[in-house]
Amino acid sequence: MVDALKLKLKTLPFGTHAIECHLDESFFNIDEQNEVRHADVDVTLNVTRKSESTYRLEIACDGTVTIPCDRCLDDLDLPVEVDYCLNVEQMGTELDDSNDELLIVPSDWRELDAAPIVRDTVLLAIPMTHCHENEEDCNVDMLDLLDSHLAEVVPDDADDTQSETTGTDPRWEALKKLKEQ
Repeated sequence: MVDALKLKLKTLPFGTHAIECHLDESFFNIDEQNEVRHADVDVTLNVTRKSESTYRLEIACDGTVTIPCDRCLDDLDLPVEVDYCLNVEQMGTELDDSNDELLIVPSDWRELDAAPIVRDTVLLAIPMTHCHENEEDCNVDMLDLLDSHLAEVVPDDADDTQSETTGTDPRWEALKKLKEQ
């Protein structure tokens, strides 16, 4: 699966070539542990060699990933449907990935591993906050446990230094007395 995403730059024939693969959770947890518990994502990678040193990658991902709900930590299935295009240019001696639309790779590279690009494309499609759409879908036991550990909410207008009898801060009363003298 991952080997299919290793593009042989120097020997790739001119024209467009389609690579299709299926990704599961092991693909997303190769380099680093992330929140993907399960994955069922189909990827189509169209690679177009335009010239001796210019390529275009068109990535289409469609499927679902399972990650923990931020609210209850139970599994949450999120749909993934994302398309991403990237131009690759072989030039110079240094890798430059500072542009979202252009990747510059050293001219002596014989192979480009597109797996990290595909992985990032899918992971960036996951929203920053991920909760069940309805709180009723969350794990009730976990929500009850969280509620039992909530701190008591004190209203913003309450102040520990306020006098309960007068409703004013005693420090202001002392300043008023100084002003009256």
